[in-house]
Amino acid sequence: MKPFVLLATRPEDDVALEEYHAVRRFGGLQESQLEHVRLEKGPVPPLELDRYSGIIVGGSPFNSSDPAEEKTATQRRAEEWISALLDEVVARDFPFLGACYGVGTLGTHQGAVVDRTRSEEVGPITVTVTAEGATDPLLSQLPGEFTAYVGHKEGTRSLPANAVLLASGTVCEVQMYRIKENLYATQFHPELDPQGLINRVIAYKDLGYFRPGDTQTVIDRVKDGPEVGQPKKILAAFVDRYAV
Repeated sequence: MKPFVLLATRPEDDVALEEYHAVRRFGGLQESQLEHVRLEKGPVPPLELDRYSGIIVGGSPFNSSDPAEEKTATQRRAEEWISALLDEVVARDFPFLGACYGVGTLGTHQGAVVDRTRSEEVGPITVTVTAEGATDPLLSQLPGEFTAYVGHKEGTRSLPANAVLLASGTVCEVQMYRIKENLYATQFHPELDPQGLINRVIAYKDLGYFRPGDTQTVIDRVKDGPEVGQPKKILAAFVDRYAV
């Protein structure tokens, strides 16, 4: 089969590698079946889409809604690269799954309003599948409600005009949507299990997601929270549907 590609923008090597292994594990992919492209490392050649089964965009400490003058040169370069890629991805309706930072990049490209009015504290939330989501191939095997992990400074306040809402939440209503037939975005993290989230809490405790002094409280919220096992099925369904 053609490999999938994970586009990453996490500067921390340990966090970036853990994300890669989680996507690979939950997607049921061998190492040779998931390439890892780290956009924060430097200029990257354009992707040749015909080489891949699909694209997955992971999370990031970057925020799509940050004012341009506050973005680093690295962030601006990565976003310009992703925007150019999305021109072709959207035109071709090429299989795409953007999680966390991916929902901001796809949404911004397609005219969504992404801002800090829908920020979420770190931890588990209840996600509700819409009627359209219940019949979508990526969600059809999940229950009507499931628990997922979030933790974001920004969220989608209004959908792109051409998007179909597939799953909703409370603080950030837009939790998952589809554009055309093959372009997906999730606010929640399908690649996270409890230990994965705890590791990110520790890695990002000084980045403003919560007060550093509340780190143990956030960790306890994850440890003592409900089981989170359904979202990873979305990665498996994406791979099963688009592997060629």
